[in-house]
Amino acid sequence: MNMELMLQIAPMGEEHLNTAAQVHRLAFPRQYDSRQWLASSLAAGPRIMPFVLLLRGQVEGYIIWAQKSGFRSETVLELEQIAIHPGYRHQGLGAQLIRQSLPMVREQLDRQQSELKHIMVTTRADNRAQKLYRRVLGAKVEATLSKLYSADEVVMIARNVAIA
Repeated sequence: MNMELMLQIAPMGEEHLNTAAQVHRLAFPRQYDSRQWLASSLAAGPRIMPFVLLLRGQVEGYIIWAQKSGFRSETVLELEQIAIHPGYRHQGLGAQLIRQSLPMVREQLDRQQSELKHIMVTTRADNRAQKLYRRVLGAKVEATLSKLYSADEVVMIARNVAIA
């Protein structure tokens, strides 16, 4: 069966928290209180916009978008966190999650009478996901922060982003 036919991207709701928290625990083992982390992100809308990736109705990934520095006519958006269940990694689901959630983010920005200006991503300097952010968003490394969390962190920016 074609995985694309079984895939759905939807706004995260209370009903997704327990299974999304399981994905969080697997993706980020150094972090804790996974459910509380996601619940607080869900409660912070519309500044924070979380979405889930559903396969056959089951949460197998999520993405958290965050508006930075206040509500403005031009929004700088942060891809704050993205996670795919380890059993489904390296199958293009992260790219689909980014691409399919961005139009929903754009709808929220339109309601706020705002346009998307730039997208910012921070990630470990050794994270392979940098390739994903370059390919899907056009993001480029603009700064390196030494030993911010568990290692060096890079700040990537996709400038003047247009959403099709």
